[in-house]
Amino acid sequence: MSSEEVLKIGGEQTPYFRNDEFSQVMLENEKLMKEFVYASEDSRVIFVTGSGTAAMETTVMNVFTSKDKVLVVNGGGFGQRFVDLCELHDIPHDEIKLDFGQDITSEILDEYNNQGYTGFLVNICETSSCVHYDLDLISDFCRKNNIFLVVDAISSFLADPLNMTEKGIDVIITGSQKALACPPGISVIVLGEKALERVNANECKCMYFDLKDMLKNGERGQTPFTPAVSILLQINQRLKEIENQGGVEAEIKRITALANDFRDRIKDLPFEIHCKNMGNAVTGVYCVNSQASEIVDALKKEYGIWVNPSGGEVGEKMFRVGHIGNLTIEDNDKLIEAFQGLEKRGILK
Repeated sequence: MSSEEVLKIGGEQTPYFRNDEFSQVMLENEKLMKEFVYASEDSRVIFVTGSGTAAMETTVMNVFTSKDKVLVVNGGGFGQRFVDLCELHDIPHDEIKLDFGQDITSEILDEYNNQGYTGFLVNICETSSCVHYDLDLISDFCRKNNIFLVVDAISSFLADPLNMTEKGIDVIITGSQKALACPPGISVIVLGEKALERVNANECKCMYFDLKDMLKNGERGQTPFTPAVSILLQINQRLKEIENQGGVEAEIKRITALANDFRDRIKDLPFEIHCKNMGNAVTGVYCVNSQASEIVDALKKEYGIWVNPSGGEVGEKMFRVGHIGNLTIEDNDKLIEAFQGLEKRGILK
């Protein structure tokens, strides 16, 4: 959910953007994003008009070539997407295939030591299963093997600790519609120094997703093509809100409290949590004796509460509850009361 201030900007006329006023907004967006992920001063931030997948594809196309050998963590729908992108763009790769909800371990990574890998791709919070992979293990593995590390933090940014410099991350990907709590339509790529070197050395055979062109225009706070202007203004408002409310640590603390409160309070309900290492952004809730789709529909139609359905094999057993955006403990109260109401009527059992 978005704040009232962010929503207000979305209801205003879209201003002309090829001017200094908009450039200053974009330069401020870049500055704040770098601060919030603890990027180095020489890092750069790109705002792509497109979903998170657009940023994933832009990254794969611009930082890897057929001369690379990339290792991909595949534990769900979004890990599979990185695999598909590597196949599409002829990037040599192997995948670490994990079970749904399984965390990565040192024993798993040890099998890939000294195998000549040059890149590592991971959706650090695999949104489909809610597992948050052990970033410390991955960071240590990549450092030890001198591997270029790309972290998709679309569901983790602002919800879980993420320090680009400390963890040796070369690229971070995120998006407008998760903890940034703005409408979907903008994805964000933070490029460290090694990433910038790779971008400048590679030839991207694409007009729209050419990072060299985006970086050149970004120097003056602009984009090569027409961006989602209103969403970028909303992002600016949201970033300044976070800064004024205590910064990234305060936002992570707030989201963590919401997640822990919810997870503690469903222990007395006929639900289970199967994932042992969840991030703070979202909780995967398993129904013991109910159909997940019935719970999702009842919450929406009877209580005006939206939770996230799941797909695939767990579609009828699991739904996901988000803890990001303009939510409070009082919103948890309403959701728990709704669950209790469904339980009394036999819909939740």
